[in-house]
Amino acid sequence: MTLDPRTPVLVGAAQICQRPDDLDDAVEAVELMRRTVVEAAIDADVPELLKRLDLVAVVYGAWKYPDPGRLIADAVGSPGARTLMSFHGGNTPQSLVNAVAMRIAAGELDVAAITGAEAIWSGRRRRQAGLGDNRTEQDAPAAERFGADVPMSTDVERARGLEQPINLYPVFESAIRADRGWTNDEHRDVISRLWAGFNTVAGSNPHAWSPTPMTAAEIREASPTNRMVGWPYTKAMNSNWDLDQGASLLLCSVAAAEAAGVPRDRWVFPLAGTDAHDTYAVTERRDLHSSPAIAAAGRRLAELTGRSPDEADHVDVYSCFPSAVQVGVAELGLDPDRRLTVTGGLPFAGGPLNNYVTHSIATMAGVLRDDPGSLGLVTANGGYLTKHALGLYSTEPPANGFRWADVQDEVDAAGSTPDDTGHVGPATVEAATVMHDREGPSRGLVALRTDRGRTWGWSTEPATMTALMADDVVGRTGSVDADGRLELD
Repeated sequence: MTLDPRTPVLVGAAQICQRPDDLDDAVEAVELMRRTVVEAAIDADVPELLKRLDLVAVVYGAWKYPDPGRLIADAVGSPGARTLMSFHGGNTPQSLVNAVAMRIAAGELDVAAITGAEAIWSGRRRRQAGLGDNRTEQDAPAAERFGADVPMSTDVERARGLEQPINLYPVFESAIRADRGWTNDEHRDVISRLWAGFNTVAGSNPHAWSPTPMTAAEIREASPTNRMVGWPYTKAMNSNWDLDQGASLLLCSVAAAEAAGVPRDRWVFPLAGTDAHDTYAVTERRDLHSSPAIAAAGRRLAELTGRSPDEADHVDVYSCFPSAVQVGVAELGLDPDRRLTVTGGLPFAGGPLNNYVTHSIATMAGVLRDDPGSLGLVTANGGYLTKHALGLYSTEPPANGFRWADVQDEVDAAGSTPDDTGHVGPATVEAATVMHDREGPSRGLVALRTDRGRTWGWSTEPATMTALMADDVVGRTGSVDADGRLELD
């Protein structure tokens, strides 16, 4: 098969995980990026490829560099490379691959690096030890931005306690349980077994941050080292971003790969990609147990490649919380009993803020090289099950070149729910969680249906919080006041 010289190909991938005994040996996030960019070129077997970079794209993180891509480009010998930095979102690594691949196919780029890293673990401990900040102070204009900086929640959602992923994903979990007709015990067994499977994979991942083996029972039950966070999620079911990790991908055109002498056995082709988002405000979601965006993105991916997501031999489903996996699996038509990760997931392999999917793509590249001709699916999720990107990969090239689609029109046609957060009066429980601190239950958070749409309630009353964790909570009636305080009937 003669390849179009503009076909994009992933030729190098690298990951790093640092946890030194001596904090003085810990390096900052941009150095983790630089090291993995260099290692990605070594992985491609052509280190000098870095001197040909046209673009360094950085996944935004918990640091303050205005243009980390410029620091990296200068350090690796490509001072003329353009730089790009994403906004927040766990979808951005796959979205960047989609965008870079399209630019390569269009002849706008020949060689590009996608990179990201976090040094949250060492930074926090350095401050606690009084060692100060080891970050480079960069005096430079801000990098060009990639994506959209859109608020993921409304003022009312935040005011009523729905401020972070740990608050909303367990609410989605409650909606999933109700939709599938499970009791609490049945439900907790399902998600614990699911997470035990991810934990097993993390145990064989040399780059995993927390690969300590855990049984389903150990994941399920609260303990001194695995406290309840947001019912029914224990700590082990939550994404872990207290870590130091970095990963990089090196993509180029087939023409550039051939000219540089990249061995053919290093090539992994992005076949196709899709992007979409569900309603930015969770209040307006059609329901809280599904994702029209993931479903539409999966259908279009199948149309672009002639291969449906469930045909993938290897998958890595975005795994910040169990609800994200269950929704993704259902919408893509995947077998929930198959192996759903190549990394081990964000709680065990590590959840470096927005950059996890760079790690999952890097890992998938290695898996596909070891299984030539197989098909790999990577899913990415940002916000509160909000922004989604999918990618299919193989060592075999796409028959018609890389293809990409934004399926937002189809998603928007799926409909939404009116925002009724100004509602005062009777309402029906749609889904709920109870946040816990170290002493026990602290605040109940409740999605409520009204006769006009959806609102949110909360309670710190012990009896109400107990009721919100009961099997029969969904469908119970009550009322909310102007501040969202809930009283159950």
